[in-house]
Amino acid sequence: MSLGWTKTVAVEDLKAKGRTVFRIDGRQIALFDTKNGIFACNNRCPHEGYPLREGTLDENCLLTCNWHNWKFNLETGENQRDGDKLRTYPVDVRDGAIWVEIVDPPVDVQLEKSLEDLKQGFVDHDYERLAREIARIVRLGVDPMVAVKEAIRWSHDKMEYGWTHAYAGTADWLALYDEHAGAPENQLICLLESIGHMSDDTLREATYPYAEGVEAWDEEAFVAAVDAEDEVRAIRLTRGALETGDAYGTMERALARAALAHYADFGHSTIYVPKAGALIQRLGEDTAEPVLLSLVRSMVSAFREELIPEFRAYGDAMVTFGAKPNGAAPPATDFARLNANKAVTFVAEHGTAPALDLFRSLLGANATNMLTMDLKHLEDLDQPYGSDFGWLDLTHGLTFADAVLDLCRKYPELWPQGLLQMACFSGRNIGHDDPNVDLEDWRVSDAEAFFRDVEQTLFDHGHDEYIVSVHLVKTAQAVRNLLASQEAGSAGDIALASLNRLLASPVRRKMVRRTARQAMGFVETDI
Repeated sequence: MSLGWTKTVAVEDLKAKGRTVFRIDGRQIALFDTKNGIFACNNRCPHEGYPLREGTLDENCLLTCNWHNWKFNLETGENQRDGDKLRTYPVDVRDGAIWVEIVDPPVDVQLEKSLEDLKQGFVDHDYERLAREIARIVRLGVDPMVAVKEAIRWSHDKMEYGWTHAYAGTADWLALYDEHAGAPENQLICLLESIGHMSDDTLREATYPYAEGVEAWDEEAFVAAVDAEDEVRAIRLTRGALETGDAYGTMERALARAALAHYADFGHSTIYVPKAGALIQRLGEDTAEPVLLSLVRSMVSAFREELIPEFRAYGDAMVTFGAKPNGAAPPATDFARLNANKAVTFVAEHGTAPALDLFRSLLGANATNMLTMDLKHLEDLDQPYGSDFGWLDLTHGLTFADAVLDLCRKYPELWPQGLLQMACFSGRNIGHDDPNVDLEDWRVSDAEAFFRDVEQTLFDHGHDEYIVSVHLVKTAQAVRNLLASQEAGSAGDIALASLNRLLASPVRRKMVRRTARQAMGFVETDI
């Protein structure tokens, strides 16, 4: 809003009071009479909106908001605490009246300032300030995706090991954003949770530069570079793909191959690949470089769990997959007591069965593991390091299944890897079930209404840890995707029931006594 020079109050009236507030078209302008002259500023403190007319003004024109001690130079608006700047206005005295120039800067100037302030809030992980600056950008009528793009640029080289759930969650939050057009508060939440998570994951992190140089794209060379954990060459090849103008389209099959080449990092690499495609599609090709460089770094540094004893049968299962003429997929219940090594061997023995039939069986097994989670494990105390168990472990069985379905339908040659790794999830999560949990108690009769309620829960989730809220949004979206694909069959009903129970159950994260007990036990053996 621009009103130009506007007559406010008489000089005599201001001098009698020392300070006053002039209101026009919903705007409140505070006027102060000082030894240095008359000054005008927004009456609302940019921190939390308290009236600055009630503040303390010292002889140096430093105005203090008495609610939270924010201090502003009344002449310039500068914030003495590096927070939001106070809006000030030019003042002129004409014929005994005070005139204030109310002219808003051009949109591009306001946007530049909001992005600068957003970055300061991002660096400090100031959640409230992030919310305010995103809201200001929306109010300007600018596509707020510019804020998401900038946050990705600010963060992509501050993640030492590449992608985190912050980016994967952003893909899902933005899907919800698009579905809630016309609901600005919900949309602001989607943006705030995305940007806030990126900020939190990079808080006080150094910059970790990427290799320079470009190498012409070569799919086989890229897969080999990731397998050899050669980040430098993998990054240079990625830069070669970026030069094609359709980097994700060029790289998708290679990314899927590299991600599924190992049962890696609790399935994160595979889960992240489709999310990267969704992010680039939604935000534009100009985000491909930071998104893909960070993704490749995470794939190169992912630990390979098939090398540890719990999953060591995986390699042999890959070799023998489909060697036996078992043409029918076993029911999900057959996986109920199979550990990971037994589960992958069992899947390999049924490898000639239709891939989607095997997929449904394994999805049912993983969904059942999650549905029947025994809540007593949230209170486990006597567990060694690395064996803690909770809801987030179980959600990966479903989010991984969603990624496998997405990638393997496009690249069917990858079904053996995808199915065997689903068996790894099934096997690692057995033995934590509560036999008293009944599917019928958690069955969802109206999926559409259920997901409407889920969305409202997500928009006010109440979790102070992003890792919890992002798993909730990712799992909800994964289950919805699986149902929408119509490939899940009856396993989809179990997955939906498991999500229902998850959202109705406590998600305990901070285990104070268990952490202390584990540390003491570890130190006793560390000799």
